[in-house]
Amino acid sequence: MGDTRAASGTGQGPGLPPVITCREPGSFARGVMAERHPALIEQVREAFPYGPQQLRALDALLHEIAHGVVEPLGHGSPDRDLWLEWGREHIGRPWFDAPFLWAESYFYRRLLDAVGYFGEGPWQGIDPFAPFKRAELSGDTVEEELRALDDLAVVTAAERASALLDASLWGNRADLGFRGPAGAGEPASGTASGLVADDRAVLWGILPPGARGTVAVIADNTGRELIPDLVLVDHLLLHGHADRVVLHVKPGPYFVSDAMTADVVDCVRRLGQAPGEAGVIGGRIREAMGAGRLDLRAHAFFCAPFPYERMPDDLRAELGSGSLTILKGDLNYRRLVGDRLWPGTTSFADLTAYFPGPVAALRTLKSDVVVGLDPGVLEGLERSGRAWRTSGTHALVQVRP
Repeated sequence: MGDTRAASGTGQGPGLPPVITCREPGSFARGVMAERHPALIEQVREAFPYGPQQLRALDALLHEIAHGVVEPLGHGSPDRDLWLEWGREHIGRPWFDAPFLWAESYFYRRLLDAVGYFGEGPWQGIDPFAPFKRAELSGDTVEEELRALDDLAVVTAAERASALLDASLWGNRADLGFRGPAGAGEPASGTASGLVADDRAVLWGILPPGARGTVAVIADNTGRELIPDLVLVDHLLLHGHADRVVLHVKPGPYFVSDAMTADVVDCVRRLGQAPGEAGVIGGRIREAMGAGRLDLRAHAFFCAPFPYERMPDDLRAELGSGSLTILKGDLNYRRLVGDRLWPGTTSFADLTAYFPGPVAALRTLKSDVVVGLDPGVLEGLERSGRAWRTSGTHALVQVRP
C-alpha cells in the first residue's frame, strides 16, 4: 500500500467531541460492523469460486468480528508492519471498541488479505467487489441515464453546469440520474430540495467559465456515481472552468464500490460505447486523458484509516497547488471534518482550515457526521423524526473558499 507516516496532527485535543466507535447499541456504526460487514463477507463468498484457503480465512474473519478481538495481518502481508503501527492501540481489543473509521478501513484490508488479493498466487489482484461494480454498469438504468444526457445538450452552458453538478452530488442515489434544470437539486421523491447546506453558488464563484486552473476531484464510488463525476469533469474542461483536472481514486479495492483506476477505465469505456451525447462525452474524456488534461492519481493515503488532517506532505503539496479540491461522498466527508460526534452547527470552515487550499464537499448523507448547518435547519431536521443523517435522502454542498 505504501507508507503514509508523513502525517502529522492527530486531531486529538481538549474539548473535542468523542471519536465515533461501534460500541453504542442501535447506532449506525454498530449496525455497519455487526450487520453490514458480515453480510458482505457472505456476498463475497458467493460471488467467487474461492478455494478452501480463502473460504477458511473469510469464515475466520466473520467469527473474529463477532466473537474475537482484532488480529494482525498475516506474516506474509506486505504492509503488516505498517498496520501494526497504525493499529497498536486497537489490535488485541474487540472490533467494536475501535474508532469506526479505523475499523472500517482495517476490515476491508483484512478482507483483501483473506481472499489473497495481495498474496502470491492465482487470486492476486482479483478485485473481490468487481462483480458488484460491473452489474451496476450493465443495468438498464445506466442506459436510461446516459440517454438523458441528450436533453442536456440543448440547454445553456449554465443550466447544464447546474444539472451536472447536481447529478454528481446525487449520483449514488439509486433513483436519480441526470436531470435538466427543472429537477436540479431535487431528490427523486420530489420533496423539498433535500440539501441541508447549499454552497453551489460559492463553488461556481471559484470556478467561473475561463478560470482555467487545476481542479482536484477525490472520487468516491464507481458506477452510477463515477459516470456523473466524469461527465461533470468533461464540462469543467470543455467550458474552461478548469484547464486541468486531477482525478484521485483508490489504489486498491476499498469500501466495496470505491473507484480504482480499473473502474475509471470501465466507466470511460461505458460512456464511449453509448450512442448520442454520452458517446461524444466519452470520446472527449478519452482525449483529455491522452492529452494530460485529465490525469489520474492513486495515492496510498486514500486507503489509510485516518482523517485528511493527517495527509502526507506530498499529497498536501499537490492538493494545495490547485484552484479547488472537490471531495465526493460520505467517507471523504468523514475524513475531511473528522469522524466525531460534532454538534451539527460546528463551523465547516473551522474544521477544514487545515486543508491546503480551497475545498468543496459534495455528499449524500449516509452516516452520522454532519457540520456547518444553520441552527434553524438543524432543528427542523431533528424534529422530523427521520433518519436524515444516514438514509441518503439528504445531501449537502459545502465550500471553504
